[in-house]
Amino acid sequence: MNVEKIEIPGSRGGTLAGRLETPDGPVRGHALFAHCFTCGKDSVAASRIARALMQHGIAVLRFDFTGIGASEGDFSSTNFSSNLDDLEAVAAYMGARSMAPMLLIGHSLGGAAVLGVAQRLPDVRAVVTIAAPSDPRHVLGLLGDKVARIEAEGELEVKLAGRPFRMTRQFVEDVSRHALLADVAGLRRPLLVLHSPTDDTVEVQNGLDIFTAAAQPKSYVALDGADHLLQDRAAAAYAANLIAAWAQRYLPAGDPTSQA
Repeated sequence: MNVEKIEIPGSRGGTLAGRLETPDGPVRGHALFAHCFTCGKDSVAASRIARALMQHGIAVLRFDFTGIGASEGDFSSTNFSSNLDDLEAVAAYMGARSMAPMLLIGHSLGGAAVLGVAQRLPDVRAVVTIAAPSDPRHVLGLLGDKVARIEAEGELEVKLAGRPFRMTRQFVEDVSRHALLADVAGLRRPLLVLHSPTDDTVEVQNGLDIFTAAAQPKSYVALDGADHLLQDRAAAAYAANLIAAWAQRYLPAGDPTSQA
């Protein structure tokens, strides 16, 4: 395994911290991974899935969205739209290095983001979501009754996964503007939807709604027994193997590339 820590110009002017992991052997294609809300590129799901995909000849670039982890920027100025812009900026960086992403993979709100941005990226051949909400507004449920205070006061510091984040009115307003299922209907890319029937953070109906809205070739697999964050090693490996097997038909056959 070859690992490269990289810095990528972000959509908001700062630098995004990325990690590119490339197999030692031939590379069938490159994937771009979008992490879950406030999680970061080094989340359990992101790291385990990336490493498992490399065993199947798929190089993976995962990165921190603006204001998260090692990436620069103020989280309070970001929103769902800026996540889409960050993904587009990272894809452009990858294209400039002759490794344009053929596969988009997104976890939770990152899954919603890859659905929202895919039509902007002509090199993408297939899209995968893991435990993704069918409506970005689902993330507001994590804030509970604090949403009303954020809207009234303009901003508020909240704790998510034990860490403080400053949430703003513009975030609430932006996430409410996106019609994600319309994006899914017009995706025009093969889609794999992975969702646990026992997910207690993003209910399984979200995955079913995404699958139903898709008009293109699509597959749905239940991640039986998995939790939302895919913290179980076996569950993460199972998801990665499913993704790798499914994606094979959409990657170049007998035409391996190498890292630029």
